[in-house]
Formats: sequence, structure tokens, C-alpha cells
Amino acid sequence: MAEPETITDPADPRLADYTGLTDVELRRRREPAEGLFIAEGEKVIRRAVAAGFRMRSMLLTPKWLDVMADVITDTPAPVHVVEPGLAEAVTGYHVHRGALASMERKPLPTAPELLATARRVAILEGLVDHTNLGAIFRSAAALGMDAVLLSPDCADPLYRRAVKVSMGAVFAVPYARLDLWPAALGTVREAGFELLALTPSGADDLPAAAPHLIPKAAVMLGAEGDGLTDKALAAADRRVRIPMAHGIDSLNVGAAAAVTFYAVNAGV
Repeated sequence: MAEPETITDPADPRLADYTGLTDVELRRRREPAEGLFIAEGEKVIRRAVAAGFRMRSMLLTPKWLDVMADVITDTPAPVHVVEPGLAEAVTGYHVHRGALASMERKPLPTAPELLATARRVAILEGLVDHTNLGAIFRSAAALGMDAVLLSPDCADPLYRRAVKVSMGAVFAVPYARLDLWPAALGTVREAGFELLALTPSGADDLPAAAPHLIPKAAVMLGAEGDGLTDKALAAADRRVRIPMAHGIDSLNVGAAAAVTFYAVNAGV
């Protein structure tokens, strides 16, 4: 157990992991390079610890000391206690949840490692919005997806916003990067998966895809607005759509993912 230490100087080097959390470009480069990510809020911190991520340090406002007392007791990492105003000065925003933790990343598995034991995977192309990415991971965890595969230009699932929106579900669903895009989709097919590209122009409605007859399904989803690229669509085995009513042509990618994940697991 580390004894909590009160810090009053926003320039204190012990707070370095928490500086500039609202600078997306800076954090996107810095966090993977330094092997860290930020967990925000009690539930997310607890889920990160439960998932086996090692804590580097914790940043708390005083009222959260009692709430997080058991985590402090069980974790040897330093605990920094700061007033709310100082927390805002360091992070760049009002930390209304009052609890942050810097966690160590784990090495990512490879796509073949995940595919070896999976039956239902999501493949995301060009998802750069952290809110959508976090929502998709939450749906993937809730609706029975075994893994998520990311194109090289997808956002970081462990970026603070994605982790927060997912409520820590990014810790529950394993993911890997497909570095050669879209050539790596051939690896997915070789592992026995049928590639189902979700697109409003799909030839089949999702129910017609007969998911219970597909031993292994890989659902492909593209970015909000543009959707899947032509190259990704060309690599798919089948193009499927969600049936729409009242003149609506598509859903937000997060909502579409939830519907699709439920559909491909129906009857399985």
C-alpha cells in the first residue's frame, strides 16, 4: 500500500502522466509511445485493475480517498491527492469524477492469435471518433462478440474518451491491429470467417444472412458518414444491410454495430 501524498504544484513531475489530457493529438502520440493509458472514474479504474492492468499511479481529489480506499490498499502504486482546481490545471478539464489512474498497457495480441479461438469478430475500418469506438466496444462486450480487429487508421481503444464511453468494456474484448489493409482481410478469411460488410447498399438484409448457419462471422463496419471504402467492400464475401423504415437510410455507426452484433449472434 502506498501512502497518499498531497501535491500542490501543478508542475510537479509526479503528475506528468496526467498533463494535457484534452490534447488529443499529443495524447494519441504520447500514450502508446510511453506504454500508458488513462482510466477515468471509479468503475473504469476498478475494471482496469480487475482486467490485470498494472497501475502506475492514481490521481484523486480528497473526497475520493474513502471511495477508493480498498484500491489504494491493494495497489502499490503512488497515490497523488490534489484539490479540484489543481486537477483541472493539470489535465485541462474539470475532472468531475474526481478519480484518474495511469495504467500500463499490455502487449497487443496478433490477429491470428485472436482468430484461432473466435467465432464472431468485428472489423472496424477508419473509426477515428473515440466516442463511436467506445460505444462499439461496449456493444461488442454486451452482445457476445469475441474480438475486434482494427484497420491501421482506427483510433486508439485505450484513449481516455474511448475507455470512458465503453465503461471499461475495452478491457473485456480483446483486439488487434490489421497492419496490412485491406490485404490482411485475407488472413481473416483463411481462418474460416465469412466477411460480412455492413452497408446501406447491401444485397441481403441481416436476418437473411442466416447467422446461425455461419460458423464464423466477421462483421465489417466503416467510419461514420463514408462507411466502408470500396477496397474493403470488394474484399467482403457478402454485403448486408439493416432493414430500415420511414425513409431512414442508415444509423449512427455505434447503433448500427449494436444491431448487427445482436443479429449475427441470434440463434448461435
